[in-house]
Amino acid sequence: MEKGELTKILKWSEVSLTVNSYNDIFSSFDSRPYHERALSVDFIDEAKRASRDKALTGLELNLLVPKKTRDEYCETVIKDRLKEHFRKSHHVVSEEKRSTVNLGIKMVMLGILFMFTATFLLFEYGNKNLIMSFFIVLLEPAGWFTFWEGLNKSVFEAKNKNPEIEFYRKMTNAEIRFKSY
Repeated sequence: MEKGELTKILKWSEVSLTVNSYNDIFSSFDSRPYHERALSVDFIDEAKRASRDKALTGLELNLLVPKKTRDEYCETVIKDRLKEHFRKSHHVVSEEKRSTVNLGIKMVMLGILFMFTATFLLFEYGNKNLIMSFFIVLLEPAGWFTFWEGLNKSVFEAKNKNPEIEFYRKMTNAEIRFKSY
C-alpha cells in the first residue's frame, strides 16, 4: 500500500493502530492460541488514548497489518477475541462501579446508625456512666468517618470508573477491521 493510501485510511477511520504482527495485540507472556490469549497492556493503553475523544457510537477500530502477513482466519479469531475481551471488561468494570456505590451506601447507612446510637446513648445516659460515655466518644467519630468515607466511595471513587466504562462501551460497539499497509 502506498503512503497516500495509508494516510487516507488514517483520516477515514476513527481509530487506527498499526501492528507489525498479530502478536503485537496480545501479551508476549501468554503463549496460548489467539482465541484464549490475554491482550497486551500496551495495545489496550494505545486504544484508550486513541479513542479518548471519539463518540460512543459508530467507532471504527482499524488494525493496520503488513500485507504479506495477513491471514483472514486469524483475523476472524482475533476480532472475536477482542470483542469478547471488551464485552467482559465492560461488564467487570461496571460491576466494580456498582459494587463501590453499594458499599458506599452501606457505609453511609452504617455511619448514620453509629451517629444515631451515639445520640441515643447521650440522650438516655448522658455523662452518668463511664461505659456509656466511652461508647459515645467511640461512636461519634466512627459515625462521621464511616458516613463521609461512604459518600466518598459512592460519589468520587465510583465516578473514577466512568472513563474505563466508557472506553469498553466504545470498544464493545466498535467495528473492528483489519487493513493492509
